[in-house]
Amino acid sequence: MTTKIGTDINYASGLLQAGSLVAIPTETVYGLAGNALDENVVLSIFKTKERPEFDPLIVHVSSIAQVEKYAQDIPQAAYDLMQRFWPGPLTLLLNKKNNIPDLVTSGLNTVALRMPNHPLTLNLLNSIDFPLAAPSANPFGYISPTTAKHVADQLSGKIPYILDGGACEVGIESTIIGFENNVCTIYRLGGMAVDEIEKVVGEIQITGSSVSDPRAPGMLKSHYAPAKPVYFGEMSHLIKTHALKNAAVLCFTGDDHDFPQDVPVYTLSPHGNMEEAAKYLFAALREFDQSGAQFLLAEKFPEKGLGKAINDRLMRASHAE
Repeated sequence: MTTKIGTDINYASGLLQAGSLVAIPTETVYGLAGNALDENVVLSIFKTKERPEFDPLIVHVSSIAQVEKYAQDIPQAAYDLMQRFWPGPLTLLLNKKNNIPDLVTSGLNTVALRMPNHPLTLNLLNSIDFPLAAPSANPFGYISPTTAKHVADQLSGKIPYILDGGACEVGIESTIIGFENNVCTIYRLGGMAVDEIEKVVGEIQITGSSVSDPRAPGMLKSHYAPAKPVYFGEMSHLIKTHALKNAAVLCFTGDDHDFPQDVPVYTLSPHGNMEEAAKYLFAALREFDQSGAQFLLAEKFPEKGLGKAINDRLMRASHAE
């Protein structure tokens, strides 16, 4: 199969309506998209990604009104969050209707729904009459793609089309929030900061995000990982316990450390902007994986704003000490 890259929404729409998969851009990461209502298409997503079928998928919709087609018993807090943050990097875990195949939700009675904030994909969603199941467009467990080239590097020949929407603006996956006994619960930290959510719904609880039996997408312990080892923690401790020879370093601003010149350093935000750091996280991990360095020392980020989500991704990409 030849994989094309382009910006033709009509071509992408035709492929999706014919039951094919298309890689799509969002503000978070690129997704591997297919008709969420067709079990055969959903199964092909799992097979193409080599993703275990017990790991549920996120379903992408074009509007808040469309949510009511696929979810029921929607709490007011969910409507409040949709009104405030959609389209955007926030996924809601809601009680599903029977028209969502159990394969999408891995047999759970809840479905993860979000409205992505990217003009190409929103136009694409408006051109079809079904929602799109779309996990990240990469082999399961590896670093999520934030450009069309990242997708092509790993899925070329496996899918017919990559809709090229440029580099992703947010760069890490969406925050996933659910509602247990009317309590707002974050299942996955992501591109929407916790304090911003709390401004709408009040105090929320954060559940453990690393499990072997996930209740929401993206909760598995080992995920987002390069092929080479990553060691994550306080940089001063990492430097003491790992020789810098053959190492690369990933840090926030780089201000607190003086690394030897022969050590590759990936500084995610020289000016200390957490949103900028999140945007470039996965690209830096990919660059490291393609470098001559044998392992990566990844600094723990300040636990504020998107720093919590960055730390979550680095923790799950890392080797246990």
